[in-house]
Amino acid sequence: MPETKSIDITREELWAKQRLSFTDIDYSVWERDKSMLHQFSKISGNCTFVVDVYKCRYAYASQNFVDLLGYDSHKIATLEKQGDYLESRIHPDDRAQLFTLQIKLSQFIYNLPPEQRNDYSNIYSFRILNAKQQYIRVVSKHQVLEQTVNGKAWLVIGNIDISPDQEESETVDCTVLNLKNGAIFSPSLSLHVPNPLTKRETEILHLIQKGLLSKEIANKLCVSIHTVNIHRQNLLRKLGVQNSIEAIRIGYESGILS
Repeated sequence: MPETKSIDITREELWAKQRLSFTDIDYSVWERDKSMLHQFSKISGNCTFVVDVYKCRYAYASQNFVDLLGYDSHKIATLEKQGDYLESRIHPDDRAQLFTLQIKLSQFIYNLPPEQRNDYSNIYSFRILNAKQQYIRVVSKHQVLEQTVNGKAWLVIGNIDISPDQEESETVDCTVLNLKNGAIFSPSLSLHVPNPLTKRETEILHLIQKGLLSKEIANKLCVSIHTVNIHRQNLLRKLGVQNSIEAIRIGYESGILS
């Protein structure tokens, strides 16, 4: 089994950092979405679920979990009260890898400027238990379904399909898709690349990750804007990218950014 790095924060703790407020959420929107999902599940072969980030629990699972995977119909119908029923069906080895990936990707996304945080779809491939008590590989695509009035991720939707590739593997695969520009990258838990940046360049990359502009970085570091821009140009060149967004992506993939 691939070695998995330990993560010192849970998904729920990470979600809580968004500081969602009930006053910023309209649950009538969710009732409308839920009705649409019920209709969609009748014509779709996908197993669809929704997570309510504000309540830190599952809010919905489609009937297809029963029809396609043989899951308990009562537990699917009452999923909001069932805790981690869906997650209990994931292969134990894959579950640890999956949770670690989800946390690392969430940390990456939450460190982007607010207007870019909901532009990504995370696509995972892992093993789950079916009605025949066999582990089969599935593909699960997650993205933001609804935001709060101030743009924070509130409802996350996942669509699960049985993978056409059932070759035995102990690795959870993950691909991240930018829904705005089609950019794709595949993070790796075991990727260790020496940091090519100087201490100052690394510091500036961290500040870029936090959304600071060159003038703000210059003020924070007590240097000139010209000096900051020179460091920015150097770190872009060393990382082999053209812009700050790509630099953040490479920084995340290589472990320079956490």
